[in-house]
Amino acid sequence: MTPSQPFSGSAKEDANLEKEARSLESSVGVGFVEDPVMEGRVWRKLDHRVLPVMTMFYLLSFLDRTNVGNARVAGLQTDLGMSNKQYSIALTVTYVPYILSELPSNLMLKAVGPNLMLPTMLTLWGIVTVLQGIVNSYSGLLACRFFIGLLEGGVFPGLVLYLSYFYPRYKMNTRITLFFSSASLSGAFSGILAYGIIRMDGIGNRPGWSWIFILEGLFTFLFGLSSYFVFPRSLDKTWFLSPEEKAYVKEKLLEDTHQEEEVFSWKEVIEAFKLPQLWLLGMAFFFAATILFGLAYFSPSIIQGLGYTAADAQLMSVPPYAVACVVALVASFISDRYRCRGIVCIVSVLFCAIGFAMFLGSQSKRVQYGSLFFSVTGAYMAAPTQATWNANNASPQTRRATVIAMGFILANSGGIVATWLLGSLSPAPRYTKATITLLVFSLLAALFCALNLLYLRVQNGKKADRRKTMSREDEEPGLGNHSAWYIYNL
Repeated sequence: MTPSQPFSGSAKEDANLEKEARSLESSVGVGFVEDPVMEGRVWRKLDHRVLPVMTMFYLLSFLDRTNVGNARVAGLQTDLGMSNKQYSIALTVTYVPYILSELPSNLMLKAVGPNLMLPTMLTLWGIVTVLQGIVNSYSGLLACRFFIGLLEGGVFPGLVLYLSYFYPRYKMNTRITLFFSSASLSGAFSGILAYGIIRMDGIGNRPGWSWIFILEGLFTFLFGLSSYFVFPRSLDKTWFLSPEEKAYVKEKLLEDTHQEEEVFSWKEVIEAFKLPQLWLLGMAFFFAATILFGLAYFSPSIIQGLGYTAADAQLMSVPPYAVACVVALVASFISDRYRCRGIVCIVSVLFCAIGFAMFLGSQSKRVQYGSLFFSVTGAYMAAPTQATWNANNASPQTRRATVIAMGFILANSGGIVATWLLGSLSPAPRYTKATITLLVFSLLAALFCALNLLYLRVQNGKKADRRKTMSREDEEPGLGNHSAWYIYNL
């Protein structure tokens, strides 16, 4: 398999494209004879050193942003005297700075260095999360939510960009899903943690929901401090790879994108905004993320509305997220193995549609609870594959950094919609308006994924025609993903 093989419905087409992609790869002039031992050793080293740290970063990011849902069920909203509208405002306040910080953060990442920038962000939001546990007023909660959003905004786009420094496109989806699976794990983990932590109610004259923030924030702070010592700035600065192994990875990255490293350019930022695939997939991002964040924030409340106690609702939120984690990993393997990003995205959001249709159409509490296994699984299948697909089809680095950040800006705009849709605009326990809206959003996400897939397929066809009439030497340098030799991942 090659990194540039697109997915197609015809076996003959697939074989032809496979042959062509191999030919393109060989024309780059690789300096290494294929060595399975070297390949296995290099990717294992990166997987063992880079991925665990990234996974913990995203787990803590998602946990500290969404544990407010567990705290709400444990009494946060009642103790601070908040209405449903005020609760939605508190969640919205998180997303405004979150969205505004994503693009500048990603553009700054290369200059400042991920080894400094990402651990600093983690350490600081850990402090803010602890402070969130000692607030005694609505205004104090708003201030904490603002700074959590500001400090967390650059994390996921930064991690995706950072991953592209080490892995070629065809290896990205499984790796992104591995660390994104921590988001679904955090959904399960936070339920288990909250179930135990709320039993500390009254210790130190603090309510149980307060200890959720204090203990989880303290762990984030300590991990942030330790992460300064384990984050390599770049491939060249990795201390665990030999010079030969670094050269091997560089060669693989060059084979994949046909682009050398480039300096920052505002021209490339502007060029990113002109890419149709950014906006087509960006709309799918928006609709799918509205679903994901709605479930992340409100699953405990939805389950409590089915008749469970506050403590049992925390525990009952665990199984759907555990299943989502496993299914998302399987889907990512299929996506990488068969280069079928678009198909996996479409199937994922259709899972969501099935879940919402079940919740809407049934009066049975068991069926409604069972519907969460479809909607949660679909949401957490779609997100990492969409993120990978977005990053896969933009080059060089500045253009890719911009596309990644814009994708997450659109996604987190969906987070704002979710906080109102399920927070105050659609009353519990049926959430009828929200369920209908999210069902429609699932179908719209599938539509825009299909349109993006069609557009990229057409562009690959045009690139194939151009390659028949010119050689690589005839093409001007620096075209990035516009190059005839840059085949879009489908």
